[in-house]
Amino acid sequence: MSEQGKKIDKKAQRKERNAGTQVSVGETARDPNYVPRFKKRYNDVIKTELMQKFGYTNAMQVPRVDKIVLNIGAGEAASDSKKIQQALNDLTAIAGQKAVPTRAKKAIATFKIREGQQIGAKVTLRKDRMYEFLDRLVTMALPRVRDFRGLNGKSFDGRGNYAMGIKEHIVFVEIDYDKTETVWGMDIIINTTAKTDDEAKALLQGFQFPFVN
Repeated sequence: MSEQGKKIDKKAQRKERNAGTQVSVGETARDPNYVPRFKKRYNDVIKTELMQKFGYTNAMQVPRVDKIVLNIGAGEAASDSKKIQQALNDLTAIAGQKAVPTRAKKAIATFKIREGQQIGAKVTLRKDRMYEFLDRLVTMALPRVRDFRGLNGKSFDGRGNYAMGIKEHIVFVEIDYDKTETVWGMDIIINTTAKTDDEAKALLQGFQFPFVN
């Protein structure tokens, strides 16, 4: 290869490496026209159904999912920084967005927890990542829960927000069971703009949430 060819080749390699470092955790190159499947469903189907059901006169009145908060509590492993890091890594893989550690607000001598000590991991999802997570939760994760009989339709807080728990985070396909040392429980909080629980429940039913009551 000529000297000029070697220079061009090295320049291309540097460009490729730099492009790789610009992608943050959980991000991939996206088609600018890409729209998450559940976001499209909300805009094309759910909004119309809710307007008809609740008699909204303006599309802006239709409730929507505002954000989703995922949390893994690892208090029993608080003294083991390696396990805390595992919880952070696992939650990052599930969410597609970097998780941050949660810290103890006060010391609890019984559990040997110090104030400010890392005791878990959390992440807040919005916009496209939020819709993508909803899709994976309903279509892939929940069907893999052992002895799954549906979700409790009464776990709303009176202000349109829904809380649910998952006993084993390995139901998410992003987690390799054979490489997982600890199985964590997860809390999932879905925050909506609905003013009542009935509206919030109808919204989530539009996303095919399998409520049993």
